[in-house]
Amino acid sequence: MSILATKDKPNSSLRMEYRRFIGRKMLFLISLVLGIILLAGYAATRGSADISVIDVYTTILARFIPGYFETTWFSDTIVWGLRLHRIMLAIVGGMGLAIAGAVMQGILKNPLASPFTLGIASAAGFGAALAIVLGAGFIGGEYIIIANAFVFTLLAAMSVYGLAKYKGITPETMILAGIAIMYLFSAMTSFLQYVGNADQVQEVVFWMMGSLGRSSWDKVWIVTAIVAICFPYLLLKSWDINAMGTGDETAKSLGVNVERTRIVCMILVSLITAGVICFTGTIGFIGLVSPHISRMVIGGDHRFLLPASALVGGLLLLGADTVARTILDPVILPVGIMTAFLGVPFFVYLFLRRKKEFW
Repeated sequence: MSILATKDKPNSSLRMEYRRFIGRKMLFLISLVLGIILLAGYAATRGSADISVIDVYTTILARFIPGYFETTWFSDTIVWGLRLHRIMLAIVGGMGLAIAGAVMQGILKNPLASPFTLGIASAAGFGAALAIVLGAGFIGGEYIIIANAFVFTLLAAMSVYGLAKYKGITPETMILAGIAIMYLFSAMTSFLQYVGNADQVQEVVFWMMGSLGRSSWDKVWIVTAIVAICFPYLLLKSWDINAMGTGDETAKSLGVNVERTRIVCMILVSLITAGVICFTGTIGFIGLVSPHISRMVIGGDHRFLLPASALVGGLLLLGADTVARTILDPVILPVGIMTAFLGVPFFVYLFLRRKKEFW
């Protein structure tokens, strides 16, 4: 009996240690959710019309629980009509970009991999420039820029896959193919800017800086639907992505279909990225920075890294947009400028602090 008790002690201590290990990760996730809720309430108060944080939360709750919370027409118009859809687009857009960055860094085992370093954002910029300068697009009307950006983003992903397939799908070939696609679309965008007039060039530059100023509830629901459809599958593949982080040969020995997983993840990541940036323009650094911040806090297990990166991305983009709207009030800066200002110091810090490999 004493021998059994002695053998059970290590198992019991291991279970307790594992619970603490998981508990720390869950605490980080919960704190991020609370941070987003608090920051969203504060962001909704910032603008030309004054409204308190309590009024913001009351107005939101009154929409779902009308019998217990009451609001005014003024607060309802400010929160639901003017500000909350921009806040929600920042949150879900940041989540989407961060998920895309975390997955790409995982499947390519490269700390600099993201949709923007692999040419997808350059393709979206070219699609938008084509619509702005030449008026050419896959559809007409007010959605011509959105449709062009979305389609060319997917075309870039297919081109990367095609080039990588020709030489064998490995992380190295996909990165090299992405860099080639990035320079190609950047050159074509520069050409369109050269032949366009001053107003057209200004609009292209503004779109490529990224902005949430044209948000609406329709766009929020579309982006949310795309992220909600793609994310569960990516989370389901988190074990495979973990295995791929140890090397393709090791992952194959563990039963992972490496090539298929990499292709499917790339397709879903491209779809998420296209769904976000066709409405917001090119917003950099969120997909790069968010996974690194999460990895520094909770480690590289993608079961937790993916949701943590999503929450960090939503928090960062919402914070950057709030600063962009208020730092030079009443002038509103493009949010892409603020994400770059936030991203560059972080990477300098990461470069100076890091003393070992990322994986």
